[in-house]
Amino acid sequence: MKELIAIVRMNMMNKTKKALADVGLGSMSARDALGRGKGIVDLNLLQGAELGYEEAISQLGQSQRLIPTRAIIMVVNDDLVDKAVKTIIKVNQTGKSGDGMIFVMPCAEAVRVRTGEEGEDTLDEG
Repeated sequence: MKELIAIVRMNMMNKTKKALADVGLGSMSARDALGRGKGIVDLNLLQGAELGYEEAISQLGQSQRLIPTRAIIMVVNDDLVDKAVKTIIKVNQTGKSGDGMIFVMPCAEAVRVRTGEEGEDTLDEG
């Protein structure tokens, strides 16, 4: 089993959730998060700020500014990791800074509280 933490834009959460459910991976948790990446500035945003567009200026902000994002947490069988990662990328990839990150980590055990099921029996079948 693997735990996936995907950081996505707030406005992409519903599309991501639907796409994962469509491929049989509907079980997840999500939480609000604040974060920033390497700090690479979108050149279009910079040009807009230089031209005086308020929206571009407000998005540019300070280099240390934390941006509201969503963190999706899910545990999947090893054989479904690739499907989950590809689905998240397909929905969220725009080619611009801020598309997000996916972290894949080992998960030693899972237990369903309601039934006491353990291990892979607790996970989506995909």
